[in-house]
Amino acid sequence: MKLTIIGRDETEKTVEAETGTSVMEAIRDNGFDELLALCGGCCSCATCHVYVDEDFADRLPEMSEDENDLLDSSDHRQANSRLSCQLPVNGELEGLRVTIAPED
Repeated sequence: MKLTIIGRDETEKTVEAETGTSVMEAIRDNGFDELLALCGGCCSCATCHVYVDEDFADRLPEMSEDENDLLDSSDHRQANSRLSCQLPVNGELEGLRVTIAPED
């Protein structure tokens, strides 16, 4: 499945992601070092914060209370903010575009 990742420097790269992984893993495994993902995908930090293209908002899983609380701690939260570790790669997200949020 293809995802398009936009880095903090506005560099855009289309990458392949395997079903069953997370968007965070796809970003990390494709050389975007600015996405720290310190907790490794356990939804206990907000270092994998991304902005999701509005066209995909209705295809995403519902946000958990934990994810919402972590995003509230960010100075850069927007309406389309999500933690990329909480976005499973599946067929519904083919062509997903995400922008890595500024670091807090």
